[in-house]
Amino acid sequence: MLRGELTVLRARTEEDARTLHADLYEDVATWVQSDTRPWVPIPFGSLSPYWPLEAAPSPTDPDVFAVTELASGELAGEGVLWSIDLHNRSAHAGIALRPAFRGRGLGTDVVRVLCRYGFNVRGLRRMQLETLADNAAMIAVAERLGFTREGTMRSASWVNGRWADDVIFGMLDTEFSG
Repeated sequence: MLRGELTVLRARTEEDARTLHADLYEDVATWVQSDTRPWVPIPFGSLSPYWPLEAAPSPTDPDVFAVTELASGELAGEGVLWSIDLHNRSAHAGIALRPAFRGRGLGTDVVRVLCRYGFNVRGLRRMQLETLADNAAMIAVAERLGFTREGTMRSASWVNGRWADDVIFGMLDTEFSG
């Protein structure tokens, strides 16, 4: 379990997966803006992107966490380190918060905890995050934590029937102050 100032990151349970599937996956408009995989109608079960891992993960599988808000003890969303590259010691950070938990500063806390975990526990050199160019909340999280805006990938994501730009942010272990 990893503790931040506002959140706890822990292993995801089947109950968490059921809630995240209902609140995040079934919200098609949000899903297509927050994930590179296309939305297709999937009932909750082992095909759900939120289904908990049953086997021991390999060192390059995504590190998936349930995010719990400290103040309420409620499931707030998920945090993920994905595309873990052990040779180059890098990974990508991602978060998804349930609608009722957005706008409370939890996103900044979760990304800070993911960076601390990536740099201090996993021994990574570089953390990266990508977001749609119009995702003001995630851009603010990246800037607040000291990520460097490294570039824009023009028309890189197909979102709700249109092409959208992606913004790339990066941080090195020597730049992390959390």
